[in-house]
Amino acid sequence: MGKRGRACVVVLGDLGRSPRMQYHALSLARQASLEVDIVAYGGSEPHSAVIENESIHIHTMIQWQKYSHSLPKIFYPLMLLLKPIIQFVILLWFLCFKVPHPDAFIVQNPPSVPTLVAVKWASSLRKSAFIVDWHNFGYTLLGLSVGRSSPFVSIYHWFEKHYGQMANGSLCVTRAMQHELAQNWGIRATVLYDQPPEFFCPTSLQEKHKLFCRLNRYLCHPLGVRDCVTATTTGIGAADQNETLFTTLVDTDILLKPNRPALVVSSTSWTPDEDFGILLEAAVMYDRRVAALLDENDSADEGVLWKEISGGKQYLYPRLLFIITGKGPEKEKYEEKIKRLNLKRVAFRTMWLSAEEYPLLLGSADLGVCLHTSSSGLDLPMKVVDMFGCGLPVCAVSYSCIDELVKVEKNGLLFSSSSELADELLMLFRGFPKECDALKSLKNGALETGSSARWATEWEEHAKPLISEVISRNLN
Repeated sequence: MGKRGRACVVVLGDLGRSPRMQYHALSLARQASLEVDIVAYGGSEPHSAVIENESIHIHTMIQWQKYSHSLPKIFYPLMLLLKPIIQFVILLWFLCFKVPHPDAFIVQNPPSVPTLVAVKWASSLRKSAFIVDWHNFGYTLLGLSVGRSSPFVSIYHWFEKHYGQMANGSLCVTRAMQHELAQNWGIRATVLYDQPPEFFCPTSLQEKHKLFCRLNRYLCHPLGVRDCVTATTTGIGAADQNETLFTTLVDTDILLKPNRPALVVSSTSWTPDEDFGILLEAAVMYDRRVAALLDENDSADEGVLWKEISGGKQYLYPRLLFIITGKGPEKEKYEEKIKRLNLKRVAFRTMWLSAEEYPLLLGSADLGVCLHTSSSGLDLPMKVVDMFGCGLPVCAVSYSCIDELVKVEKNGLLFSSSSELADELLMLFRGFPKECDALKSLKNGALETGSSARWATEWEEHAKPLISEVISRNLN
């Protein structure tokens, strides 16, 4: 990579919601000294580091409009056929005519159809190398929406395997996926674990206060909501710069409030492979079990409890505030369910944060919850990697290869049901904020995990040699 070459990163999705491909682009520009073109859909804003890098050039494609919601179900099979054809034409046009000639195309999979087909055709026409970064298997995701026995899934699987085998090089996210690709797909892939980039790090107390000041109106004054947060923060203004739900400014010192709620963060794509109902059920169980442990009457007026909390009273078990970040198709459905919960000690807020504010929130939280189950059972949730980078311990749904990332009782805990998650919340937050040793131990483990490896180091060791070799081999 001595000369100033060029790479094209391909994402058939919202670039702002594809962090791994953004990190690829940054590493290709910074560490491999390449000019980088990104072909993707618009939507969410990418990280400022990507936008501001002069060697990275973003080419935004026209988004396929989701007409299927307004059409009768009888047209759904037609839409499944028509959508990839239109996407294929648009993508091939961009790859062949809109971007300068690249030495290599690096494409995110899934989606596989028509992405792998279009990139393979473009790489052949332009005599460029073709590299696939396997995040998951597309046919397993399609199976969630149309059923695994659908003929569409079989066709999709054939395209994914056939064109995946044509790649000049492959990266993947876990050793379990590497083994599956080698054994059943005939594909040799290099494992490139997701690691947090440098901007995922612990948040200072000053940064926490500034963030919570910016979020005051969303946390303390959401429209039409009355819960254990809004009822105890009536004295905090939406634009207050001195006091937040969690912090207060005294003279020049920022202090954490001793009776603040515990802050739990979960990032979700609001899709079927993440059962958000588990978290809602666990929240209800926590609320009821705390009331039982404290010998509270079920019919007791929550107004009395909230008034005592406003007066500074602390309980053995804290209030929980769940902040759920992300966008997705099932968001509104679950927001309606949240409104009907009527809990005394648990509150929810849903929001979308910028790429710059999201790491600050993770570094300000007390616990992360991951509901990702993986359609293939072979990928790992990047959100957990981000949490560890910010020193945030995690409770995650247990599945086949999650132990490659979450080490039980070191940096997190695993659960298989809402009841198990509720038990973990009770155990970790008993005595919060000062007398919760189990939570402090997990936080130290998360800090150690997050600081032990970073994206730039992982990419330099595993991705750069593969990409260099593939480009060199293709040029000779």
